[in-house]
This record gives sequence, C-alpha cells and structure tokens, in this order.
Amino acid sequence: MAANKIRLGIIGANVHRGWAPRSHLAAVAASAEFELTAVCTTRQETADESARKFGARLAFHDYRDLLAHPDIDAVSVVLRVPSHYEPTMAALEAGKHVYTEWPLGQTTAQATEMADKARAKRLQAMVGLQARASPAIMYLRELVAEGYLGEVVSCHTSLFREGVLQRPSDRTWQRDVSLGANTLTIAVGHSIDAMRFVMGEFGQVSALVSTQVKEWLDTGTGQMLDVTAPDNILIGGRMANGAVASVHVASIPYAGSGYRMEIYGREGTLLATSEDSPQLKEVRLAGARKGNQLQGLEVPARFTHVPEGTPRGEPFNVGQMYQRFGQAIRSGRGCEPNFDTAVELHRLIDKIRESSDHSAAR
Repeated sequence: MAANKIRLGIIGANVHRGWAPRSHLAAVAASAEFELTAVCTTRQETADESARKFGARLAFHDYRDLLAHPDIDAVSVVLRVPSHYEPTMAALEAGKHVYTEWPLGQTTAQATEMADKARAKRLQAMVGLQARASPAIMYLRELVAEGYLGEVVSCHTSLFREGVLQRPSDRTWQRDVSLGANTLTIAVGHSIDAMRFVMGEFGQVSALVSTQVKEWLDTGTGQMLDVTAPDNILIGGRMANGAVASVHVASIPYAGSGYRMEIYGREGTLLATSEDSPQLKEVRLAGARKGNQLQGLEVPARFTHVPEGTPRGEPFNVGQMYQRFGQAIRSGRGCEPNFDTAVELHRLIDKIRESSDHSAAR
C-alpha cells in the first residue's frame, strides 16, 4: 500500500456520462485518503482521456488488467447495475477492497453472493448508500436516538422527481424492470434506506408498486418504447419500534416537489427536506419541541468528514463515503454501509414487491 494514500482504481470512469464524472472522480480528487491511480472504461481512448483529465497514472479498457496490476489497493465499481456483479466478484477474488454503487446487484441473489465473498475474503466492501453519509441525515439519526422526539409515533417519507415521460438513448435501458435499475430500486432504495438508518428496521410492510407511464420517448431516436419498470411506489407499515410509517416515491411528469422525511413523536417533530434524493443534494433540517413552530436546525460541523474544498452537491456525500472507506481499510475495522447492509435493503425491496404482487393477485 502507498505510504500516504490508498491507491484506487475506478471501473466505469468515462468522463462524459454516468455517475462517476458527476461524483466519484471529483470526490476522489479532493480526498485525503485516496489517490486516483487508475481508471477503466470500455475503450482505451476514453480511459486515456479520463486519466489525463483527472491525473491517474494508469488507464485500462479491461477491468481484469486493472485488477491484476500490483499498484492497486482498492477499486470502485461505478457501472450500470447489470454490470456490477462480475467486476465486483473479480476484485474481491483478486484481494482488492471494493466500493460498489447501489443497487449492489441486479438481484438479491447476486448481492448475497457478493456479500458472502467479501466476508470470506475479509476485505472491506462498501456499498454506495450515500444518504447514510449525509451530515444532516446523520444528525437526524442522533437526535432521534437521544430522545429529541420522545416516543416516536409516526413517520413519513416522500420523494417526487420529474422526468418520467422521456429518456436519452443511453438511459432507456432502465425501462426494463429485470435489469434492476428503476424507481423502486434506486429512488425508493436510497430514500427508504435513509428512513431505516434514522428510525431502525421495518416490522411489517404493505405496498403498491405501479407503472403509471407505460411508454417513454427515446429523445435520441424519437421512438416510443414500452416500459415495465415501476414509477410509483406507495408503502405503508410499522417500524420495529412501533411507529406507523408511510412512504410514497414517484417519478412524475413535471415539477417534482423533492424529498421530505417527517418524524413525529410525543415531545416534538423533526423534518428533513431536499430538492432531490437525500444522497444527491444537501438536506435541510427543522424541528419543534413541545410546540407547533418549526425552527431550522444547524447541522454540527462534526458530521462533516471530508477535506475543505470538496465540492458540494453530488460529490460531497460520496466524498464522505470515501473517508469512511479509507479509514476502514487502514484500521481493519468494518466499514458502513457495507455489502451486508445492501443485502438487507435488497431483501426489503423484495418484500415491497412481493406485498404488491400479493395484493394484485387477490
């Protein structure tokens, strides 16, 4: 391992599209823990371009060559969901610590296999559930745990994001529910994971999973495409701590209202809001104790772990995650959220889907 920084390779580092140029590459550039040593894309010319832009020493068009290089200590898999499994398993087999984006697998079975492999290899394996690294969400969790609300009686999460009617050509693949990247797995996954991080696990779940818009316009070709991926998910249930819970996450045509998590207790109320999903944008907090007037809550600086100069917005929480990942690699203590966390969330999403299917069959 490098004397000062952990040597990282990013698989899926195309500078023109995808999640890596929006978040990971900028986060690693600002990181105190990691050096961007290698990048990998499907073509050598785009890998070389990424290496030049972000200062990586090595560029590959085949992830297996990256994994075989002795100068790589850890890798990040920042690819489309159907492509997570093979490079993640190969990285673990090669003895590399891994950060793989959420959803971890195309299926729960894939996610379970990856988690089992990471455990067997005794490697650090982080999953990209970045809402758990949001300073405001971490503070919200602390406030609930320390009794700001007293006994929690109910909670609600909502996320409405516009843009369900059309997609650019490079994103129309998400219309196929079997590929594992849709409103249920991604938008619900991140939002409901933030809720379970703050509130604990669900005790029971009843759900409706629906595809309200059954065709998308491919803006590149002008064609209308059939859609099987869900765009509206409505969940009701009870948390393990007894609180009544509801969740409504939807991709809607226009003017989405953003994200809200509302938590109500016998002694007060807490509210978290954002313009978008909580892993992507800055979250604002407000609270009221034994009164009906919400006041803004300032998030303490101790919940910010990234170096000064880390870009705000999408790279910020990813940078927070890399800080945790690096410290786990150096200390040998487990990182969080890890692949086991991902498997738990995959299973919860399965329960949501099964509840909806069961209701529809009656």
